[in-house]
Amino acid sequence: MKYDFKEIEPKWQKAWADNHTFQAVDFSPKKKWYGLVEFPYPSGAGMHVGHIKAYSSIEVLSRKRRMQGYNVLFPIGFDSFGLPAENYAIKTNTHPHDITEKNIEHFTEQLKSVGFSFDWDREFATSRKDYYKWTQWIFEKLYEKGLVFRSKTLVNYCPHCKVVLSNEDSQGGKCDICHSDVVQLSKDVWFLRITDYADRLLSGLDSVDYPESIKQQEVSWIGKSTGAFVNFTLAGTDEKLEIYTTRCDTLYGVTFMVVAPEHPVLDKYKDRIANWSAVEDYRKECAKKTEFERTQLVKDKTGVKLEGLAAVNPITGKEIPLFIADYVMMGYGTGAIMAVPAHDQRDYDFAKKFGMDIVQVIEGGNIEEEAYTGDGQMINSGFLNGFTNKKDSIARMLEELEKTGIGHKGVQYKMKDWAFNRQRYWGEPIPLIHCPSCGTVTVPENELPLELPPVSNFEPGTDGQSPLAKLPEFVNCKCPKCGGDAKRETDTMPQWAGSSWYFLRFCDPHNENAFADKKKLEYWMPVDHYNGGMEHVTRHLLYSRFWHQFLYDIGEVTTPEPYAKRTYQGMILGSDGEKMSKSKGNVIDPIDIVKVYGADALRTYVMFMGDYASAAPWNDESLKGCKRFLDRVAALTDIATAEKEDPKLESSLHKTIKKVSEDIENMKFNTAIAALMSLINEFTKAGSITKNDLVVFIKLLSPFAPHMTEEIWQQLGMNEDGKTFLTVSEWPSYDEAKTVDSVKTIGVQVNGKVRGAVELPVDISKDEALALAKAEPNVAKFLEGKTLVKEIYVPGRILNFVVKG
Repeated sequence: MKYDFKEIEPKWQKAWADNHTFQAVDFSPKKKWYGLVEFPYPSGAGMHVGHIKAYSSIEVLSRKRRMQGYNVLFPIGFDSFGLPAENYAIKTNTHPHDITEKNIEHFTEQLKSVGFSFDWDREFATSRKDYYKWTQWIFEKLYEKGLVFRSKTLVNYCPHCKVVLSNEDSQGGKCDICHSDVVQLSKDVWFLRITDYADRLLSGLDSVDYPESIKQQEVSWIGKSTGAFVNFTLAGTDEKLEIYTTRCDTLYGVTFMVVAPEHPVLDKYKDRIANWSAVEDYRKECAKKTEFERTQLVKDKTGVKLEGLAAVNPITGKEIPLFIADYVMMGYGTGAIMAVPAHDQRDYDFAKKFGMDIVQVIEGGNIEEEAYTGDGQMINSGFLNGFTNKKDSIARMLEELEKTGIGHKGVQYKMKDWAFNRQRYWGEPIPLIHCPSCGTVTVPENELPLELPPVSNFEPGTDGQSPLAKLPEFVNCKCPKCGGDAKRETDTMPQWAGSSWYFLRFCDPHNENAFADKKKLEYWMPVDHYNGGMEHVTRHLLYSRFWHQFLYDIGEVTTPEPYAKRTYQGMILGSDGEKMSKSKGNVIDPIDIVKVYGADALRTYVMFMGDYASAAPWNDESLKGCKRFLDRVAALTDIATAEKEDPKLESSLHKTIKKVSEDIENMKFNTAIAALMSLINEFTKAGSITKNDLVVFIKLLSPFAPHMTEEIWQQLGMNEDGKTFLTVSEWPSYDEAKTVDSVKTIGVQVNGKVRGAVELPVDISKDEALALAKAEPNVAKFLEGKTLVKEIYVPGRILNFVVKG
């Protein structure tokens, strides 16, 4: 068969669409399977081949599941609010809505051209009001349950995007969107209390099938630790400075304390601080630094010793110096730390710089050179002297702290509450109203969605206010409780809001009365397999699990976790080995590849590049190799003429069915394709194959190259009615007995060196095997005239003759 992909691929894409082949059926009696990909952000740059790889794993699994008789939900939508569209809109003086819808149209064209088997009837975009109505509804439920609060705090602020960023959005001190340096500003911020769910987010990991690397990233981000809260007293006052430590057993080694430059105790006692001007100067310097700059370990140690204000070590009763230093943050822990320089390297470096005492309380190392951070016997520690087990010494100190009222056992988390508001236009309006009499109240449910008003000027204000604040007709409103004059909240939600529950909307995307019907949620959830990028493990994955767990708690969903299984893909790098980016000019548009090589070649190559979870560079020659493989597949129709099954091919066919079936399940797509390449070599060598051989082959290849295989299926007369598609035919089964070789080739050794080879039936006796080996001409030459000392035969593995003479 001559395969003209330019004609064949659009033909079958239209046939599948016209027949609604990939439409998921609510409440089907078939077993359900819900496969999900991270829906794309429709940027102006369009998709690149990395997106194709990201979606191809669930695509291949979805196609296999349909052939296995499942009712498959494989949906697609668009995560369409956010800064990139708005920034581009400002740059080009066009509206974000218009840009977004145009980009969605382009993304849709790209995805359809590759032949993804999405259920397009369930498509939505998070920036459309019928969707964000329910994002606002969920926010109001969070607010009603006390999981939304407002607080003035130091925030990560991007001067370029003019927006507040969460820690997750500004890792490394850089804005995730524009990569500019972020700065610290004091602002009023809406927070979601994700920390209230920290333990649930941790324990939930025990019930899901995630790779260990993903689980560990979530565990690390949440950063749960068990330790003690200890009260230090300010010398000469009744003021308590609470600290948190995981090593309360080292309290005898505390020689100074450090508080955050923003700590309120400083202003309270500023009249006692003789060097107050130095404190103020240092505070100004700290305000210029990002959180990342302040907390990184490898940097110059800076700080100011407070003159006239000191603390008291509660265990030793000794007065100790008090410092301010930028590496202590009010947002972490209590804003104050105890310093044990002998056993913490950062404290050690700080103590060396400022001439502080270093008291060793754990034996080991050489504290003249560096801090000792290992275990050992407790020394210089009063009632702890002689303890050699860290666990025992911590337990004994906790006992003492609680007995004396100095401290108590406690838990801390590294994860902070989620900064949820943005001072930008292109996002969900926060549905809150500020009333002078009633306080902050929610927009009534029957008035949702609170629509994003049309504006001509959506540039962010230099005063840090949202563009919505410039619209009196939006801001001024009536309080829904008392009817008095009130003002709307003008901040919008972050882009993460819409993606925190989108998997639920796919279950019932056109419902006007609820975010999804509960019976449909019960039928489809949880997501059976979710694939996405590792870069979203500490943001989207945590956020969406948090929202889902909350909805479970209030009875809106029926599963405690949203995703039963989660996997990830490695990046496709440019042909230069660098990450694809428009600025580097190494981005590859999938449509360009489809036009030259066809969608099936692109799909097959992307899955054949290497280990799915590993990064791999793009290689045009390998792509061409996959195209040649498909050309050979098309040519199989010319040799499908045999009447009887070749016994040798039968075994190979059953082995390949088993391997491809298992490899797809284990996401070893490259080796599944390699197995098909090996089988086609055997077909070609045999010269002819049966029609059934070809049918089995194209079924196995179908998830990777669906257009070509569908065409061959029709050429074989399997779709005469135009509705009996290969893509929903039955997946091949194999006979385990036929996957085991009946004959095996074994090398024959003489004195440990291979001298020949024999084909032996797997059930042959030892005597028969030895006789056949001796008769092999090459082996016989090395045995002739020699004395046979020993015969060694391990069935299926070793055949060795030991001779002398």
